[in-house]
Amino acid sequence: MESKSGVGVKTLQDTRQAEKGALEVRPSRAGSDWIAWLGLLPFFLFAVMFLFLPSLSIFVRSFQDRGGNFTFENIIALFTVKDIINAYRMSLTISLITAVGGGIFGFLLAYAVIMGGLPRVLRSFLLTFSGVASNFAGVPLAFAFVATMGNAGLVTRLIEQIFNINTREMGFSIYNIYGLSIVYMYFQFPLMVLIMAPALDGLRREWREACENLGGTEIHYWRYIALPILLPTILGAMILLFGNAFGAYATAYAFSGSFINLVTILIGAQIQGDVLYNPGLGNALALGMIVIMSLTMVGYVSLQRRASRWLR
Repeated sequence: MESKSGVGVKTLQDTRQAEKGALEVRPSRAGSDWIAWLGLLPFFLFAVMFLFLPSLSIFVRSFQDRGGNFTFENIIALFTVKDIINAYRMSLTISLITAVGGGIFGFLLAYAVIMGGLPRVLRSFLLTFSGVASNFAGVPLAFAFVATMGNAGLVTRLIEQIFNINTREMGFSIYNIYGLSIVYMYFQFPLMVLIMAPALDGLRREWREACENLGGTEIHYWRYIALPILLPTILGAMILLFGNAFGAYATAYAFSGSFINLVTILIGAQIQGDVLYNPGLGNALALGMIVIMSLTMVGYVSLQRRASRWLR
């Protein structure tokens, strides 16, 4: 009995020595964490220099007048000046129209591309086009629509010749809120396609088969399974489209100049140095946009977190 007990104690001691040796050989956890955080240093520097510091500067300058003195007049003007209120209303209206329209049309196009049984070559082409079109904005996009659908555009002239009408006498013009919404839709719905394509790919075949085994139809599948799963992604994508349109400047300015009263165009008028020069008010307008964009991003992140549970 004593020999067996001695062997057991020796075996236990050998096991503890082996574990101690393994811990000594194992690299330091603190050292690996330090290297991982060091790899994130460029991201933090970029975020501080191009996100936090400019936002802080906008916040501080929003409370300054033209002489650099502290004032609340710029913030009060956001809620009292009629032109500013109309600018926010117009920007929110265009953003809402293009977010809903681009979201619906983009979802239907993504459904046709992903689940419509298209050839792989055509599917790759449409996804590549969506990636390019979602980044095609600014002056080139505005010029393309002016040259195509403007008062002297190619399509406008062609319609006048075919139907023997005068579009200007009929009051047709694309230089309004609806025309600008059409321009925004060009880069809105391709972005929706890019967002919805992975979500539609994430729908598992087993879910449809289970619905069919339980006697469900195609309508039951989309109503009770697919659509509830995709709804957070759809709403989150629409919120992203809303923020994308709300912050657009170059496209709207090149397309209509100052004829459409948008917040971004109004900010440009305040900081360009003309008769409306008031950088403090321009920063206050930008601060209001930052607040609205922050709310949209919070909604987008929360919806994406909910949608990611089904895509794992």
